[in-house]
Amino acid sequence: MNNLVVIPILIPLVTALLLLFFRKNIFWQRVVSIISALLALGVSILLAITVAQDGIQVSQIGNWPAPYGITMVADLFSAIMVMLSAVMAIAIIAYSFNYIDRKREEYFYYPLLQLVLMGINGSFLTGDIFNLFVFFEILLIGSYMLLSLGGEKYQLQEAVKYMIINILASSLFLVAIALLYGVTGTLNMADLAVKIAALEDTRVITVISMLFFAVFAIKAALFPLYFWLPGSYHAPPTPITTLFAALLTKVGVYALVRTFTLIFVQDVSFTHTVILVIAGFTMSLGVLGAVAQMDFKRILAYHSISQVGYMVMGLGLYTVTGLVGTIFFIVHHSLIKSSLFLISGITEKITGTTDLRKLGGLLTAFPLVGWLFFIASFALAGTPPLSGFFSKFLLIKAGLDIGQHAIVAVSILVGTLTLFSMVKIFYYAFWGKEPHKYIPKDGTKWVRLTPAVIYLITLSALIGVNFEWFYSYALMASEQLMNPEIYIEAVLGRGGH
Repeated sequence: MNNLVVIPILIPLVTALLLLFFRKNIFWQRVVSIISALLALGVSILLAITVAQDGIQVSQIGNWPAPYGITMVADLFSAIMVMLSAVMAIAIIAYSFNYIDRKREEYFYYPLLQLVLMGINGSFLTGDIFNLFVFFEILLIGSYMLLSLGGEKYQLQEAVKYMIINILASSLFLVAIALLYGVTGTLNMADLAVKIAALEDTRVITVISMLFFAVFAIKAALFPLYFWLPGSYHAPPTPITTLFAALLTKVGVYALVRTFTLIFVQDVSFTHTVILVIAGFTMSLGVLGAVAQMDFKRILAYHSISQVGYMVMGLGLYTVTGLVGTIFFIVHHSLIKSSLFLISGITEKITGTTDLRKLGGLLTAFPLVGWLFFIASFALAGTPPLSGFFSKFLLIKAGLDIGQHAIVAVSILVGTLTLFSMVKIFYYAFWGKEPHKYIPKDGTKWVRLTPAVIYLITLSALIGVNFEWFYSYALMASEQLMNPEIYIEAVLGRGGH
């Protein structure tokens, strides 16, 4: 039993409980929150190193052997995701200190953040499909409350929509779990992989797999189930939007990758072709939505939809290189899209709006903000040497290697339109002359928001500059995913259950 696997879940849980005692003391809420995030990063790095050196780590809660007990598992993919969660938590919490108003801070903003982080880390580390549902619900409860925190009319409207859609998705999730249990008699992921592989007729499993795909497609905002995302991303304060963009949709993508490399691999020619087609539509329609918008945050929200398509593209290709591209793109997108959302928040603090038609001249008036946006936008579009170039290169290479020229052409076209929409933001918001003299209502307080952005962009640049180093770990993670027997043996022991 390796307790290190459980600690990334316990840290935010204990932190959330501890913060309840400091409701009115904002200073200590902030101190405890940032210390917790730094501690979580240290633990996640240790976990990733342990997995890379010693193999997949498994914790059987209460020493009940799998598949009878609660199993927590960390392979390299889940370890990378937990580390990404901690990296993003540091940026979001630090940014919140100078962005979130005191009223929201007093009404459990920081405990709710920790609750969401607990659900996210639990989703990445669980080895049981039912507990995946449980951790999904934990993060959703926190996200419902964060989305409506502040009680503004537009927020509540989008919160209700978001809640209804996710309740329906959760109901479908339970139905899919019940059907899967009825066929296999187990919900342990490793045991499911063994039981399904032993079935003679897997047609019913293919049907069930499509139910799971629909559930995770809603969570990840894939075509045609992405309609909830733009409003949900536009309504709350920027740090909450950034949390959603950086991590919540990634939980859906993670669940797709986990289940469709470990459990639902009985009919790859059908299931993964469906995934590839959906990825193409998601990329295309998401970027077209972005091109049509004239609001800073809405453009970024539609791009979040489009870029989920890239992540799922690697899964649909179902090759080692394709999954390396998926892992690379998840990390790249979390860093860069989050930095862009944070920049949109800085812009809003300075100007009071995110409507591009009311902006202009920010590069001259506030050059630091302008150049940060310039770097981040070109990273998003896939310009070397930043992380976006390598993630797209890997996905394109994976597609060409197996002759999937159509999806490669779509991905290149979408990349071009992504660059176009980023240039549109730059032209309207940062180029030209100021329509009027910008006088930030908080004076120079906006400057204190920039370190979080610089931190994320620097990490993206470091990944690009040290491509081979990160590629080696992503390759190891991808090889583990493409060889599910390694996961099965780690959980169930040699030969399975």
